Amino acid sequence: MTDPRSSTTEVLGAGGRPHRAARYLALSRPRLSAQLLYGVPGFAEGPFTVDGRTAVGEVTLHNRGELLAALAAAGRPAEPSCPDGELLLRCWLALGPDGLRAADGMFTLAVLDGDELVLVRDHAGARTAFHGRTRDGGWAVSSSLRALREHPGVDTGLNLAAVRSFLTFAYLPGEETLLRGVHELLPGKVTRLRPDGTVRTEPYWEPRAEPADPGLTPGHFASGLRELLEQAVARRLPVGQDVAVLLSGGVDSSLVTALAARLHDRAVRTYSISFGSELPNELGYSGLVAAHCGTAHRVLTVPGEQVAARLADTVALLDSPVGDPLTVPNLMLAEAVAADGLGVSLNGEGGDPVFGGPKNLPMLVFELLRDDPSPRARADAYLHTYRKCWEDLPVLLTGEALAGLDGAPHPRRHVEPYLTDERMPSLLDQLLHCNLRTKGAHHILTKVERLTSSQGVQGRSPLFDRRVVDHAFATPPDLKLRGTEEKWILKEAVRDLLPDTVTYRPKSGMRVPVQQWLRGPLAELTADLLLGPTARARGLFRADTVETWMHGGGLLLPRQGGKLWLLLTLELWLRAYDL
Repeated sequence: MTDPRSSTTEVLGAGGRPHRAARYLALSRPRLSAQLLYGVPGFAEGPFTVDGRTAVGEVTLHNRGELLAALAAAGRPAEPSCPDGELLLRCWLALGPDGLRAADGMFTLAVLDGDELVLVRDHAGARTAFHGRTRDGGWAVSSSLRALREHPGVDTGLNLAAVRSFLTFAYLPGEETLLRGVHELLPGKVTRLRPDGTVRTEPYWEPRAEPADPGLTPGHFASGLRELLEQAVARRLPVGQDVAVLLSGGVDSSLVTALAARLHDRAVRTYSISFGSELPNELGYSGLVAAHCGTAHRVLTVPGEQVAARLADTVALLDSPVGDPLTVPNLMLAEAVAADGLGVSLNGEGGDPVFGGPKNLPMLVFELLRDDPSPRARADAYLHTYRKCWEDLPVLLTGEALAGLDGAPHPRRHVEPYLTDERMPSLLDQLLHCNLRTKGAHHILTKVERLTSSQGVQGRSPLFDRRVVDHAFATPPDLKLRGTEEKWILKEAVRDLLPDTVTYRPKSGMRVPVQQWLRGPLAELTADLLLGPTARARGLFRADTVETWMHGGGLLLPRQGGKLWLLLTLELWLRAYDL
């Protein structure tokens, strides 16, 4: 048996830029050849060896004390100063799945265990990694999809089925990537890559919805949630440093701001976005929250011209495209936080997918009215509720692209298992589970991580805390969606922290002027990219449909802006990855 060999070299990071923090670990064993490339600036850890297992990872743990105590109780004590990645590996080796389940943090870990490569992704998916087969029959694993794309041993091309999934969801909701033969890790699971090419996944954590004791009052669930929210925020506050909070003015980011202001012993700085005073915005609410909580508040104005100038570079930072027009503003927020000398930013992401935010009501109405009892009908209805390009595919994709999709797996496969899971006793919990495992892990958290880490900032999401999620799924559905009041139990848990005008106002969301951008500063870029020779030669989209949308036609409802944004984002991503 050959010994593992390791060396540090310059590997492309998430944004495609070289950096010195990257780690490259080449491992060889009989019948197994593996290459692990880990490359997010500032967070790479390893290689390190515990009990004969060599590993690399990107690991940030928020409950080191608990884990050290658990190891000591098991008779396997660890040095208090050991790095987070080593501590996580020791917990897994000593305690098995329970050790991973107990870890609170953001992590991916790759371990050479005998003749297997073992990959671990954190509970909700705050960090991620990818794997693919090499030409010589081994495996390549990376925290950067770009690194795998440029790895000489991995033969990749465009995955047409993933193009369809992106156009359906505006992100890629599962294992598939736009690189053929390359897959993303699933959250809350241990993935084992074997020398014969087989892949096996084992869940170590999944939220469970069980019937609650009928004797428990709403107050019981609200007070329990409040305690867990305080703990989740407290664990994510940086020791001895000021902290940033990205504050939209909605209840989720506002409650995180209020708790951070109460619990932190250093300054809390809040950051909001404006697209211009002439547009509808939530600045009045975010300003009210900042004043109420006593934070140092900063508003960043994002003009359309800046979005046009920076969109290509921003899209290139992402492992998979995200059809979210807030990507450039999100990056600018991370830049502002870094420029102010802060290394950690908190956010309110997670409230909607975990506690019953918008977009669940249409599915509940469908369930009341549907005449087709099949599981497929429910999954198809879910695809329609996304209101992206799913219904437009027959007129959007070229005949060649449609023919290439013959026999390809249907996008409903990403959601149907969640929407028919009998372990979730209510449709609402099935919908929340689906949102958590798809949009949460493969859109919200990965976008936050890639954009913030590109600036050397850690973005932390307290509402995705594993204990908070467990409590949410243990809460009766009628306390999460109470009549038409969304996230009722979450609001009850924090109502003393914020003014009622913030807590109980209807959710409006960030009004992003996509249509104005596409008709103004982005118009020329959109036409050049989507109707230019490169896009036409790729043969994905029908030029006549794209032109019709650009002129405001072709649809009964005025949704051309959102659909064109998907196409523009995808085209920029494909060019960034030379596909």
